[in-house]
Amino acid sequence: MEIRNASRLIGQFAMVGQLGLSLLMPLLMCLFACYLLVTKLSVGVWVYIPGFILGLGASWMTAYKVYLSVVHKEDKKKLKRDPNEVNFSKHI
Repeated sequence: MEIRNASRLIGQFAMVGQLGLSLLMPLLMCLFACYLLVTKLSVGVWVYIPGFILGLGASWMTAYKVYLSVVHKEDKKKLKRDPNEVNFSKHI
């Protein structure tokens, strides 16, 4: 039982790390693309502003998709539950 809980905890830490990378990478990729535009093509530094905004937008979209995925999984769990199951939080 102890090993199962430790395994679940490590899995949850891995998921948090993956979520962090998923939120950070679009922003970093957009800023890197802006860096390449500025250094290789001599485009003005103003390119960083739209790049930053697009990177934030992509990160927010990733976070929203993760949120929808979690909500969908929770809804599936609710549908799979036994209606005759005894829950202590139900008062009626």
